[in-house]
Amino acid sequence: MEETRRARKKRQTRELLVRTAFRLFKEQGYEQTTIAQISAEADIATKTFFNYFSGKEDVVFTDAERYYELTLSVIEGRRPGERMGDLLLRTCELSLSAGYMAEGPMAGDRELTDVYRNLLATVPSVQAKGLHVLFDLQRRIADAFVAAFPDEIDRMTALAAVGAMTGSVGALGLVSMEMGQSDEELLATMRRAIDLVMRGLGTL
Repeated sequence: MEETRRARKKRQTRELLVRTAFRLFKEQGYEQTTIAQISAEADIATKTFFNYFSGKEDVVFTDAERYYELTLSVIEGRRPGERMGDLLLRTCELSLSAGYMAEGPMAGDRELTDVYRNLLATVPSVQAKGLHVLFDLQRRIADAFVAAFPDEIDRMTALAAVGAMTGSVGALGLVSMEMGQSDEELLATMRRAIDLVMRGLGTL
């Protein structure tokens, strides 16, 4: 579907805000950067900022909703006879795929990606927001699994499975960032986490 002019302009403004914010986060620190500064540097009104984000933390996690939509599309496309464990593996591997990493405001920009990783590793308020985002995604994805497996799994089972996978991958991914591992090492670490969890979910 071709992107409309209005949609393109909104996407470009959103990406401008993200890139501007991350540049300021790097130059002067996350806590020292204000929404007014981000807006001024991006040459937009502060009230326009709030048309896209509710606060600085939402800028950092701008890709969360897109990840959910992509994940939901995988779940809705469950293959005939596919078990929950196998489908969960496919959804988790999505975050490691080239296609996912090649899109979004930070796509192809190593500098922005490094700033993002540093924020996750060092800023308590960002870490707290990250947990909130993660828990929200876990609940929504678990509900999608229940809908994909009617009369096969209940919500508690889905929450446990999704939580085990995303929690393990997220925790090891954060440690990998703190250790300063390369992209290749980070992906290898996360895939190792997936493999370990999948062994425990083998009966699902």
